[in-house]
Amino acid sequence: VPASAGGESITAPLPGTVWKLKTSQGAAVKAGDVLLILEAMKMENEIQSPVDGVVSEIRVKEGAAVETGQVLIVIS
Repeated sequence: VPASAGGESITAPLPGTVWKLKTSQGAAVKAGDVLLILEAMKMENEIQSPVDGVVSEIRVKEGAAVETGQVLIVIS
């Protein structure tokens, strides 16, 4: 899935529900920072940033159901 403006797309590793967003649009993040908590199969999965950058897009809301591979956040 191509990211906007050559950014890094953070995708859902498995289907689940966005339990809690831990960042906001425009926030500076470092590699390893937790971006959101994805609840899947009664487990809370921390979705971390693979890169340093700035959150340019948040494409999901808390409570949203997501599918594997769906873009959640874009970091530029």
